Amino acid sequence: MGEKPSIIRRFSDSPIDLNDKTIMITGGTGSFGKAFLDFVISNYTPKRTIIFSRDEFKQHEVAMKYPKAEYPALRFFIGDVRNADRLEMAMRGVDYVVHAAAMKQVAAAEYNPFECIHTNVIGAENVIRAAMRTGVKKVIALSTDKAANPVNLYGASKLASDKIFISGNYLSGSGGTRFSIVRYGNVVGSRGSVVEVFKRLIEEGAESLPITDDRMTRFWISLTQAVHFVTSCFEMMAGGEVFVPKIPSMSVVDLTEAMAPGMPTHLIGIRPGEKLHETMIPVDDCRTTAELSDRYIIESMLDLSIPTVAERFGDSVQGVADNFAYTSDQNDERLGVEVLRKLLVEGNMLPANVTAP
Repeated sequence: MGEKPSIIRRFSDSPIDLNDKTIMITGGTGSFGKAFLDFVISNYTPKRTIIFSRDEFKQHEVAMKYPKAEYPALRFFIGDVRNADRLEMAMRGVDYVVHAAAMKQVAAAEYNPFECIHTNVIGAENVIRAAMRTGVKKVIALSTDKAANPVNLYGASKLASDKIFISGNYLSGSGGTRFSIVRYGNVVGSRGSVVEVFKRLIEEGAESLPITDDRMTRFWISLTQAVHFVTSCFEMMAGGEVFVPKIPSMSVVDLTEAMAPGMPTHLIGIRPGEKLHETMIPVDDCRTTAELSDRYIIESMLDLSIPTVAERFGDSVQGVADNFAYTSDQNDERLGVEVLRKLLVEGNMLPANVTAP
């Protein structure tokens, strides 16, 4: 399948105005949090931007990049989403929250299930309660393709989190805090991703790269795209939706070719909790899925007393087929080797010993 212009979508047609607003990012020192902070600081003049995370050293690193004298509206709060009281203190006066804090590594979640549940599920409940009690206007929680038809604990915990956030609209009532979900696939250049692993192996002189199965495919999105998509969803959301961007897929074999042309690979087998292909919209959700030019929107089946997607966006919305599913192996958009290599360069993730395009 050929590469299409939508592969480089930036999802910036209608971003929300964050000027003179207070924004809080849970997990704000992670890959997405830092990229979102860069975007906000570069494009808006917020009243305050709060980085909420539990790692003081990572907060120190971000603070060194943004000195207090130059960025007086930037705040750093040490805290954990497991701590409901601390979340409520941090959210006082906040307008918008991006909930990016999570335990994300599949293998770590499989071997540490109690910790995964405490962070991803109970943490989600804490965020919702704190947001409602402090009068936050809108909350977007970041999800994952692994939450659709999950086969691992990480995906199951994020599915539970998604359901909790959607029901938060029902609990907050008319005029209360609105909650929505953004679900996307692998992020090029995110911490702990396969791209980071391959980059390290290539730079260390590996003679071949390990792949779990040569049929494996994944959805891919850049950090820049992810940030723009989230800001556009803040503007579009009414509460209860799951927003899914139209993004390309790529096989793991093509990924290795993009990162190290001609390097051999060796099979190591699928790991516990790993899928061969990923799903962002399962076929059972097609009845409540609407399609726009750059995204899909899965509407809540709960009675939230909000306008439907069709009522809000009119003729720009269409339904999907009765047997529709959005999966990485059946995706019409495929990410070519050269385009991925350019994305790797953009994210500073191309190995140092590989020539840039």
